[in-house]
Amino acid sequence: MLTIAAARPSPYTFDPSTTALLVIDMQRDFLEPGGFGESLGNDVSQLRRTIAPLTALLAGARAAGLTVVHTREGHLPDLSDCPPAKLNRGAPSTRIGDPGPKGRILIRGEYGHDIVDELAPLPGEPVIDKPGKGAFHATGLAGLLAERKIHSLLITGVTTEVCVHTTVREANDRGYECLVLADCVGSYFPEFHRVGLDMIAAQGGIFGWVADSTDVLAVLPTTPVLQPSS
Repeated sequence: MLTIAAARPSPYTFDPSTTALLVIDMQRDFLEPGGFGESLGNDVSQLRRTIAPLTALLAGARAAGLTVVHTREGHLPDLSDCPPAKLNRGAPSTRIGDPGPKGRILIRGEYGHDIVDELAPLPGEPVIDKPGKGAFHATGLAGLLAERKIHSLLITGVTTEVCVHTTVREANDRGYECLVLADCVGSYFPEFHRVGLDMIAAQGGIFGWVADSTDVLAVLPTTPVLQPSS
């Protein structure tokens, strides 16, 4: 067992063999200049600051043999998996499925829907396509984690207060021990980021724990851990 003593609200202990690194929605539509997120007036640098620490964390997690899972938010080209309550949000011409600067907005298979080059999944790393904010809703994530006997989640990605927060809440309800890496999650709105992290760690860790990626890298083994047998 490994322990992150600097985690808040208390030390976080995990077994690398039953821990997964979850990388949420690091997609071009959200992070890249000229993409959908920036077209809405957002400062994408607030999200892009996560790329460097997450690159280092990915390398450490892969070296240690942790399960790495990536997610992408997006929809089928015919929008059959996008409920009206979501489809009709936003101004006309900037809604899901509309033509955007990097292809149809949040549509699977479009250039903007895919993960940024710096964080591209390696062959064999699962990529979960999700139609909602949370990574468990209408996906195979729960089954994948159960098959690999995962009990703990190191959570990264964007945005802190939306897809990250929703996924942490879903995971907490399912009994996973969640550690959110503060420097590897981001929001277009710094105050939302700060408060979102505070909410996770509040009341003795009501949804989980918060730490920095450097705290994790300091304790991760540098050779692959032995995965639990089936």
